Amino acid sequence: MSQGSWTTPDISPDIPNVARMYDYYLGGFHNFAVDRAAAERALAIYPGLRLVMQANRAFLRRTVRYLLDQGIDQFLDIGSGIPTAGNIHEVAQAGNPQATVVYVDADPVAVAHSQTRLSGQPRTVCVLADARQPEEMLQQPEMRQLLRFDRPLGVLALMLLHFVPDDALALHVVHTLRAALAPGSFLVLSHATGDQIPDDARTQMTKLYANTSHPIIARSSQQIAQFFDGLQLVPPGLVYLPMWRPEDPDDLLLDDPARSITLGGVAELRQRAAQP
Repeated sequence: MSQGSWTTPDISPDIPNVARMYDYYLGGFHNFAVDRAAAERALAIYPGLRLVMQANRAFLRRTVRYLLDQGIDQFLDIGSGIPTAGNIHEVAQAGNPQATVVYVDADPVAVAHSQTRLSGQPRTVCVLADARQPEEMLQQPEMRQLLRFDRPLGVLALMLLHFVPDDALALHVVHTLRAALAPGSFLVLSHATGDQIPDDARTQMTKLYANTSHPIIARSSQQIAQFFDGLQLVPPGLVYLPMWRPEDPDDLLLDDPARSITLGGVAELRQRAAQP
């Protein structure tokens, strides 16, 4: 595919972009040389990074299927990135053809490509918005047209909040989302943790991502757990991604879950949260 068929005029090919790096980790081709170079440096720091991204995609699939089983038929995916196989709408609509899905991303390439791919699918849209401005994000007209916030909703923010280094802002994002949701909704999060990463590797990775579109922070398990304060975590709770309801004894990284260096959890909102 030629670069011109998926890029947009307002993007910079000189700064590594985390959405395009993620695409590269997963074997995609919607990335620039600068993204590939940065991703390769990250792989040199932590060679298992591609497996981490694959484990996150597997976690996405399992959690969406779980939410479908709970009767959820509308989904909001924040920080959705560049489309690849096994996206939420494919998983959700395979189980329920009437499921609606809204993708949100701040990267113009991810949104442009998503909109092209989703053309002609009235129950799925992608909007350009920044999760760091959650009040504005939640008022996007396309989102409000497709999702009903007075009904239970599944919100997924996978590998998003570690790109919000400011702790207060990250908590504000989560609290704003929670306040907008009806009882019976679910919040799904995955977040890189520094618990099992050597100090030198964590420092190197932080420095590398400081020169990309979005700096990164690996929070401790206790810090990540704060995003779920006051919510009912679905068993097995906040765990390394492969440990969340594995489907097969041979699931990726299940033999050594800590190698995923990412924690994930699903929580149900039993009552409407107070405004942050």
